[in-house]
Amino acid sequence: MEHTEPIEVNNKTFADLLHSMSKTGFQGRRLGIAFEVWLEMLKEERITILMGLAGAMVPAGMRKIISWMIRNRFIDVLVSTGANLFHDIHEALGFKHYLGSDAVNDEELYREGIDRIYDVFAHEKEFNKIDFLLSEIFAEHEGIYSSREIIEKIAEKIRKNAKEDSIVISAYEEGVPVFCPAIADSSIGIGASLANKRCTVDTIKDVEELTEIVAKSEKTGVVYIGGGVPKNFIQQTEVVARLKGYEVDGHDYAIQLTTDSPYFGGLSGCTFEEGISWGKINQKSRKVQVFVDATIALPILAHGLIGAKRKDYPIFSFGEGVKVRFSNRT
Repeated sequence: MEHTEPIEVNNKTFADLLHSMSKTGFQGRRLGIAFEVWLEMLKEERITILMGLAGAMVPAGMRKIISWMIRNRFIDVLVSTGANLFHDIHEALGFKHYLGSDAVNDEELYREGIDRIYDVFAHEKEFNKIDFLLSEIFAEHEGIYSSREIIEKIAEKIRKNAKEDSIVISAYEEGVPVFCPAIADSSIGIGASLANKRCTVDTIKDVEELTEIVAKSEKTGVVYIGGGVPKNFIQQTEVVARLKGYEVDGHDYAIQLTTDSPYFGGLSGCTFEEGISWGKINQKSRKVQVFVDATIALPILAHGLIGAKRKDYPIFSFGEGVKVRFSNRT
């Protein structure tokens, strides 16, 4: 039986700190283990790493971290809430979120046209500008698209006027597909509703595309920031793949940062052990859930990953079905 090792206070890197935390207890230990599991994924050959992104991560300042992970191919597929993508577009075009307070008169904020996300503020008029911009983009495209395809169209359009790097722009340029299965439940959906009806987002096509990515990848790892729709959408690919006749045994690696608890039966807090019963998580998987605010844990993990390398990463092509091939990172 291994013993705990108290953390020495000295001049160490974030990676060294996380390795040290893996020898402690409670959620600190789990965060250290999450870092080590992520490093193991990166050392694997022919693995696809999928991230589920929920919660108001972009307004809280996590945008550049996700973009950096995409640029460095620490993740290969992103499944996000529409809200995070909308706020990402908002910031990419030069608009801001502001340091606010949760101890405030919300009726007064409403009169001033200020929207509050706990202790973060934003101007409603600025959001409206993005609503109408998205409406124009939707109006330019006639036909049926998966959310992945329409997000690529949005990224292609806004990158010409972008003031900063963003999640959707980095994904577009790096060939990382972004899915948004609940796209209507966001200001992107609001923008689409303001356009004419020529453009339709087919989220069932998302199910088909993401399932093929998972089924055609030799191994898969998942990283969930929060839970919600992104987590379940990635989890269910294993079930769908089996129903379609693919031989899959669940995700091989699994990390989650969440503040939700399992005892209330919600998907956001459910354990990976529970996922094994569904065949969503491999029985032999390396898995860890950290019950922590992601705005604390994600920056620490990202800084620990600085300098990490991958042997190869997946390249996706979409057309008549999905094709997955692997290319050397170097």
